[in-house]
Amino acid sequence: MRTLVLLRHGRTAFNHGLRVQGQLDVELDEVGRQQAVVAAEALAKLGPTLLWSSDLVRARATAGALAEATGLAPTYDARLREFHLGERQGLTHDEYAAADPVEFEQFRRGHYDSAPGAEPADDVRRRMTEALHELLAALAPGEAAVAVSHGAAIRVATGAMLGWPDEQFHTLRGLTNCGWVVLEEHPEVGGLRLGAYNRTA
Repeated sequence: MRTLVLLRHGRTAFNHGLRVQGQLDVELDEVGRQQAVVAAEALAKLGPTLLWSSDLVRARATAGALAEATGLAPTYDARLREFHLGERQGLTHDEYAAADPVEFEQFRRGHYDSAPGAEPADDVRRRMTEALHELLAALAPGEAAVAVSHGAAIRVATGAMLGWPDEQFHTLRGLTNCGWVVLEEHPEVGGLRLGAYNRTA
């Protein structure tokens, strides 16, 4: 049975301040760095053999903690990035709500591509699943891999990797910083099963 772990990055000042990040390159804050260390200690116990990460700095720093705990060398892949959130990147939630209350409510409900200039959810779903299927294929039977990514991108990818209808990911709550998803290959019939969602250390 092969296992994929999808790990959200640690906290940033944007997360703490309720500011839209998207693909803006924001460092982990002190809390986020500690979250990454604690998550790395927990995930190292799974004995992962591969570590992939978004190339955005907050994911790279989170992957760096796991690399230190496991000795694995991270592979950085832009396909694991967060949604690009167009013109709304950098706004606080209050600023977003003031600019367009209806659109902001859609964003809060997980319709991330409602923002002007945002990356379509179909494109995020396509690039995320492409990368994750490649990562899964690189594993031998019984091995596990960790992919460090971002909250909205992981929500979309979780549903897609499980074969859910496109919009069903909205039934998943948002991941906490350094929360992770476990996708397990079915030992008899193949395909993936949801082993855990929003697990934390």
